[in-house]
Amino acid sequence: MNGKLKKVMKEKDEKLKKVMKEKNEELKKVMKEMNEKLEEERCELEELEDMNSVLLIKERQSNDEIQEARKESIRGLRDLSGDRSPTIGVKRMGEIDEKPFLKVCRQRFSGENVELEQAMLCSKWQKTLKDPSWYPFKRVGTGEKMKEVVDEEDEKLKNLRKEWGEEVKNAVKTALVELNEFNPSGRYTVPVLWNFEQERKATLKEGIAHMIKEIKTRKRKLT
Repeated sequence: MNGKLKKVMKEKDEKLKKVMKEKNEELKKVMKEMNEKLEEERCELEELEDMNSVLLIKERQSNDEIQEARKESIRGLRDLSGDRSPTIGVKRMGEIDEKPFLKVCRQRFSGENVELEQAMLCSKWQKTLKDPSWYPFKRVGTGEKMKEVVDEEDEKLKNLRKEWGEEVKNAVKTALVELNEFNPSGRYTVPVLWNFEQERKATLKEGIAHMIKEIKTRKRKLT
């Protein structure tokens, strides 16, 4: 009896070992496949990261080239037609429009005093705009819609409107908005390609096209 029991136990033990061996082989196979798949995915991820780095570098280079092209277009347009033309030209963002100042000075002064008073007034407020301690803005809206706008209740602006009128105040306000958009930290005027017809920033394509047109016009005049 003991011999039969030992034989049965031995057979069961051998079967169990065989099953365990088969399971181990299956497990090894699965683990090998998983490791191979993980290695493939790791390689793919590295390739994607390398590709992303290359794309970021190219994007920065393209942005730098576009900015440089804009600067060259601004220089070219200035040389050809000055800061402003009837359509595409250069606008200095943050520079006060002198026309409202001239208008009000003509109403109050006469002769040579008109241009003198206008120049002094414009110079004073252009200098005031550069003062970093003067920050006549307030935040409106909430979350992603929050933005900064000129605070109409600012004392300097209220006094300016009271003393020189709404148009002069609006000229200063416009310059403030432009500075806050294009150069809030430096507070000095920034040259920008500008579409004067549509009152918006001009595209680089528009700037180049206008410059080519100006060159052709000059060539025709010379021949």
